[in-house]
Amino acid sequence: MRRSAVEALESVLGAPGDEHEAFRPAALAELDRREAFPAAACGVLDDFGLNAHYVPVAAGGRLDDHSELMLLLRTVARRDLTAAVGHGKTFLGAASVWVAGDTEQALRTGESISSGAIASWGLTERDHGSDLLAGRVTATRTADGWLLDGEKWLINNATRGRLVCVLARTEANGGPRGFSLFLVDKQDLADGAFSCLPKVPTHGIRGADISGIAFHRAEIPHAALVGETGAGIEIVLKALQLTRTTCVALSLGAGDTALRIAVDYARERRLYGRTLAELPRIRRILGEISAAHLLAEATGTVASRSIHALTGEMSVTSAVAKALVPELVQGILDRSAELLGVRSFLTEEYADGVFAKLERDHRVVAIFDGNTAVNRNALIDQFPLLAAGYRRGRADTDGVAAAARLTAPLPEFDRERLALISQGGCSPVQSLADAVARIRAQAEAGGLPPEVADLADRIKAETDALHQELATQRRTARDVPPEAFARAERYELCYAAAACLHVWLNNARPPADSGARPQAAPAEEPTVWHDGLWLQACLSTVLTRLGHPLGEAGAAAYDRLAEHALDTAIPTLATVPGRHPVRSAS
Repeated sequence: MRRSAVEALESVLGAPGDEHEAFRPAALAELDRREAFPAAACGVLDDFGLNAHYVPVAAGGRLDDHSELMLLLRTVARRDLTAAVGHGKTFLGAASVWVAGDTEQALRTGESISSGAIASWGLTERDHGSDLLAGRVTATRTADGWLLDGEKWLINNATRGRLVCVLARTEANGGPRGFSLFLVDKQDLADGAFSCLPKVPTHGIRGADISGIAFHRAEIPHAALVGETGAGIEIVLKALQLTRTTCVALSLGAGDTALRIAVDYARERRLYGRTLAELPRIRRILGEISAAHLLAEATGTVASRSIHALTGEMSVTSAVAKALVPELVQGILDRSAELLGVRSFLTEEYADGVFAKLERDHRVVAIFDGNTAVNRNALIDQFPLLAAGYRRGRADTDGVAAAARLTAPLPEFDRERLALISQGGCSPVQSLADAVARIRAQAEAGGLPPEVADLADRIKAETDALHQELATQRRTARDVPPEAFARAERYELCYAAAACLHVWLNNARPPADSGARPQAAPAEEPTVWHDGLWLQACLSTVLTRLGHPLGEAGAAAYDRLAEHALDTAIPTLATVPGRHPVRSAS
């Protein structure tokens, strides 16, 4: 994992109780009450140079590892989701240029963003929502460029942003090749060529600039076109593979904070002469939500590294990550609220209302850049290829290893490898049989408890059965049966389990007599890695969510995780054997 930039940002923002002034919870809560943008907090991120991490190195920035970008945004989201959404939106707004823009456009955009320009992504319209093919904003070709006309609505940073990447209809009949993308610099538009729409009050991220923009036959140059004319929808779908994966960082940061608050409350709250942490039921809750968070972390980490290592499969990977991780973290928030009781609703009296704000703010993560149903539908479209790939055992094993080996350098991201459909299926899942066999071998060599191998075997059986169902799934473009969405949800869990197995196999020290090449001996093995604790807890979580709850003996890993959370630190995969931790939730 990349540490220098992440550690530097952690140092600037400060630890809980010793935050940078602009990130103090009380100040952020007051801004939220006033529905005011966290300008000072975003100013701190500007001064740190976070904007440069939204820009690829080839375009003059510092982005050469999307897993590092995920860690940076997770670091911000841990403090405040409104600031993370408001600032991070610039990456989303520029992603189409990184995917399809020419060299000159990318360099020009990179220079603007690195210098502080804010970007937004003008996709949705008031009457059409996520139905991009129904969009009515038009771009009409002229001798000197294009005339842009119409309104985009519910656009993050539409008012604050200087750059707006706009999807517009360039053929009257529309269709998949009837839309194009344009990067519009508002500073270059003539007076009266555009107007910003009022900020829309929202349930969460109340201070964010969720507004809109209307273009009034705005003249824009030929150079504003991103990619080829008519390629707008394709470019957007490819850019979404990057942005949906990056959005996982918002959920992981929210989960970090929810766990910290829940653990602190359990330690400090006394009832009937003892702390909540001493009650077995409370410890079990803490262990279960810790396991869910580790599962989300493994999924998100492998997904973000897959941008480099398994680029051609990102149409599957991004859909899985964007659907599953926010859902897992929302469950963590719900269980934490159960533990906190009435304090989860207080906006001032307990912890400056951080949890109540967090719970409201996080709900938007599952909605923007394609909601959960949209992402599952994208996965359903690829069921035949996924079933065929699994049946043949086809997998890019080198790519899987690179995606799962957390301390290894990643290959350079190649945008040309992005594809609308993953012809090869999903390598982490399709290499599950080999991973399970290796886990069994480790257990037999004494490197893992036999219970972990048993869990892995059960997950493989579930995955086998699911792919037999995928092979028989029938649908039409406008008729997706409800059971298909249930199967997509099960597929996400199988992917998450596979991600956990691959992370374990590529990072844990092998047992001495396993025949594997030993790694350099670390000073001390992190507790969550000892005896496969985190792996056992995550696989148990997957099986439970697949409808196979474990007995009391099978849930012991949750109680051990709770001990770790209460006595040491919030469990995280940001510490791997032999490496110092990235502070992530303390």
